[in-house]
Amino acid sequence: MILFRHFKLLLLIVICIAFAHHSFAQQKNNPIAQASWLIGSWRSQSAKTLDIETWKKLNDSTLLGRSYSLTGADTVSSEQIRLEQRAGKLYYIPTVKNQNDGKAVTFTLISSDNKHFVFENPEHDFPQKITYTQITNDSLLAEISGTRKGRQKAIQFPMKRVK
Repeated sequence: MILFRHFKLLLLIVICIAFAHHSFAQQKNNPIAQASWLIGSWRSQSAKTLDIETWKKLNDSTLLGRSYSLTGADTVSSEQIRLEQRAGKLYYIPTVKNQNDGKAVTFTLISSDNKHFVFENPEHDFPQKITYTQITNDSLLAEISGTRKGRQKAIQFPMKRVK
């Protein structure tokens, strides 16, 4: 009887480990799932601008984002973003109004974990790197960085979740 109880406990432990391993492997092979914490609305207020970014799930391989900056009542910048998973790789694809002849620019994921994503496009003028870091469930830090006019530059956008 004791042996049977130990066997059941051992079997339960093995099943739990297998399930955890499978879930981890699924998420590792599905980087878009790791980014689901982005879904929602975010805002950042500085002395000069109000930055708003929203994300929603389009399907199992794509998140759609929209970002804009306001100075007073004027929209000073606006972009549409696609976070796309293709062949197990993740791409950050912004289209910024009045930049790049209206064409999207593709940044490739170079590093990630469940709370941190780094995308790069070394051929782009600025930025060459885009980073998102989840600080808490309701806060994140977005950063654009790279070389501009021969100098290193980084701009941070600390954001709070609004919904």
